[in-house]
Amino acid sequence: MAELRRPTLCCCRKVLSVAGNKSCEGGRSLAHCRLVDVASASNFHSFKLRHFHLDLHLNFAIKRMTGWQVLELTPVQPGVQSLILDTHPSLLIHSVDCKVPGASGTPDVFLSLTYRIEPFTDYGSSLNISLPAAVTRPHRAFRVTIRYTSTDGPAIWWLDAELTCGQTRPLVFTQGHSVCNRSFFPCFDTPAVKSTYSATVRVPEGVTVLMSASRSAYSKQDRVFQFSMEYPVPAYLVALVAGDLQHADIGPRSRVWAEPCILTCAVSKLGGNVERWLNVAEGLFGPYVWGRYDIVFLPPSFPIVAMENPCLTFIISSILESQEFLLIDVIHEIAHGWFGNAVTNATWEEMWLSEGLATYAQRRITTEAYGEAFTCLETVFRLDALHRQMRLLGDNNPVSKLQAKFEPGVNPSSLMNLFTYEKGFCFVSYLSQLCGDIQRFDSFLRAYIEKFRFSSVVAQDLLDFFLGFFPELKESCVAQREGLEFERWLNGCGPPLCEPDLSAGRALTGPVQHLCDLWGVDAPDPHVISTFDLSSWSTFQTVLFLDRLLDRSPLPQEVMSLLSSCYSALLDGMNAEVQIRWLQIVVRNSFYPDLPRVRSFLHKHTSRMYTVPLYEDLCSGVMKCFAVEVFHQTQASLHPNLRRTLQQILFQSNTSTASPLFTSAPSAPSSPTDPPANGTIALRDVNVSA
Repeated sequence: MAELRRPTLCCCRKVLSVAGNKSCEGGRSLAHCRLVDVASASNFHSFKLRHFHLDLHLNFAIKRMTGWQVLELTPVQPGVQSLILDTHPSLLIHSVDCKVPGASGTPDVFLSLTYRIEPFTDYGSSLNISLPAAVTRPHRAFRVTIRYTSTDGPAIWWLDAELTCGQTRPLVFTQGHSVCNRSFFPCFDTPAVKSTYSATVRVPEGVTVLMSASRSAYSKQDRVFQFSMEYPVPAYLVALVAGDLQHADIGPRSRVWAEPCILTCAVSKLGGNVERWLNVAEGLFGPYVWGRYDIVFLPPSFPIVAMENPCLTFIISSILESQEFLLIDVIHEIAHGWFGNAVTNATWEEMWLSEGLATYAQRRITTEAYGEAFTCLETVFRLDALHRQMRLLGDNNPVSKLQAKFEPGVNPSSLMNLFTYEKGFCFVSYLSQLCGDIQRFDSFLRAYIEKFRFSSVVAQDLLDFFLGFFPELKESCVAQREGLEFERWLNGCGPPLCEPDLSAGRALTGPVQHLCDLWGVDAPDPHVISTFDLSSWSTFQTVLFLDRLLDRSPLPQEVMSLLSSCYSALLDGMNAEVQIRWLQIVVRNSFYPDLPRVRSFLHKHTSRMYTVPLYEDLCSGVMKCFAVEVFHQTQASLHPNLRRTLQQILFQSNTSTASPLFTSAPSAPSSPTDPPANGTIALRDVNVSA
């Protein structure tokens, strides 16, 4: 592995004050903190963003969004001479105007403002707007209007009809995490800033628009959709989807949206479960504050599994094949309603504050709803993946820190790895163990949400509140307990310092390990192996078994032949989460008799989560020519962004293993949501919900 350079700046180093981020529920303001977000070019510390409005026209023919944005701002520092927003080269600025309310009954003043666009990083630019002195009086509100057109930026995914599920009408969706929405609209693109927003969206006839908003209305005559988000959210949680979408109610505050061809399937898979999960979550963590919890299923081109956009979870339709993965992914996004959306990490370097807590909350919900054994099985499966990633990276890789520091210019999306989720989960589980009573820790989490609701926080906020909530733990100096110091949890490399007791899942995980052991001997006994009926296993048991076989690859060809004769036909009838793991075993062991199954799978499945892992395995072995052949046969059915990613895997020979988090000028992937091609970690090992 190439030597990693030490970071020179941490984005949560306390340098600049933050404004415009005060809880609406009496939570603490970050104004007294001094934070820097190196992923943002904006001067968000100089203003309070009160509200913003988007007025957009969607043109599917030329794949453009055109319109304007109005920002309501209040300066919080004297002498501010400019407003600096995050933007992107794909976002074309036409004009910038300003409205200053008149004093003492005098008319409002309208001004045309000068601006310049400057380079920032490979994932964005800065929009520097000069402000006249009349505008920059502290604590006096003013409005800025920016007219612009968005083109082919990384946040906006235009799908031709052929790439949708129904293949009848085009569709567009946005994906803002982590720093993509600066190509959707100019903004303070940092999780430290939250505000309310509203939107007006004009579309052609027959197009339905949805947004991550708490209220909506539609004028059929004008073909105009109106949206309002009455609760403050960071820029990355503003999301839009427009296309041939229909809905069905699945509960008193939930409905499913999807293309007509998959709506019935989506409803049948979810049934009345969503309201049940919401009720369990509310019993654990307090009221669900967002009003509605709707779900929209998106075509396979959606670049991740799921996204926790407030009021409207985005989720990939491919996951409908697996009931258990669907269950876990939806519950995880529900958990984000408390952890991540209501209380947000103030910088991307501490993403575990969202994902680690949401993963813990997800498992509390599944334990209450489905029992401890099921939750332990799913946790074992995920922790296996974490340790697999650890073996690939090495114990001293700084990517494994919970407070993962990175240099200016590095895309925060690089932090989307299993450490954020699973090491974060283990730390939160450790905190719950310190309490000695899981219900007491539930009470702490309810109080934490109540105090910091609609705020953005850093790790010290969480830990200070934890020690204040449990003064007896503070008095016993648990933060400095040898080998388990809080500081070591946050800034130490390597695996979790400890893991929760998962013995309650042994009835489910024990048979899996037993079968793995039977296959691990030199001459597996077919008679003994045949006593294990995989068709009676849950999906998580089956994928855990296959993952552990995959870890043992390469396997002797005689073992592969026996595996194929025992399982290939059976696995053909199972869901894609199972099939892809078997096919990865086939590819990594160069087992040619089952190669037609790989071809069939790649012809059927066109999502990133299933194609990229197989192409990476094909190209790292001796099957690259086969991979090129299949790619040429299927590329017309792939989204252009995914097509570029696969071309990088197929036709580039970059073998560098340097971590992208610690290079000051990383080579840019096709888009900020694309994983680096030929990286040391296969996407299968980091495939997680947002």
